[in-house]
Amino acid sequence: MLVEKILPDIRKRLLCIEPTATLLQAARLLDDGRDMLLVCDVGRGLAGIVTKTDVVRMTGRCVGAGCTAPVTEAMTREVVSTTPQAWLHDVWKAMQDRELKNVPVLYNDGTPLGILNARDALQMLLQEVRYEEELLRDYAMSLGYR
Repeated sequence: MLVEKILPDIRKRLLCIEPTATLLQAARLLDDGRDMLLVCDVGRGLAGIVTKTDVVRMTGRCVGAGCTAPVTEAMTREVVSTTPQAWLHDVWKAMQDRELKNVPVLYNDGTPLGILNARDALQMLLQEVRYEEELLRDYAMSLGYR
């Protein structure tokens, strides 16, 4: 199954923030249950990501005007990402290996398309396995394919 199969869920999580935005602005955006924001430059290309953990870590150390620091001071610049044409199983494996909950999905030109959540990936992979099991059971019982 390709990542593009769950694009509606991926697109729902897309939220970009400008590199000049402050940590407080990022905290407000993350307050609605999101785990990650994409930091997008002027051309809408991905510059990095900022997570709740990044914001908490940085605001925990801030003194005075430190909380108005730009998100670029807290963001991760080297981002693991994927494309809609990637195999979901391969992306899931990479997420497991790196212990990631979310992965940005980018168009081929690097423009953000959305965010793939581990829960959504796992649910789709589980559905696929269940369907394959049904097909195998039906075949083994000489019912043929549906």
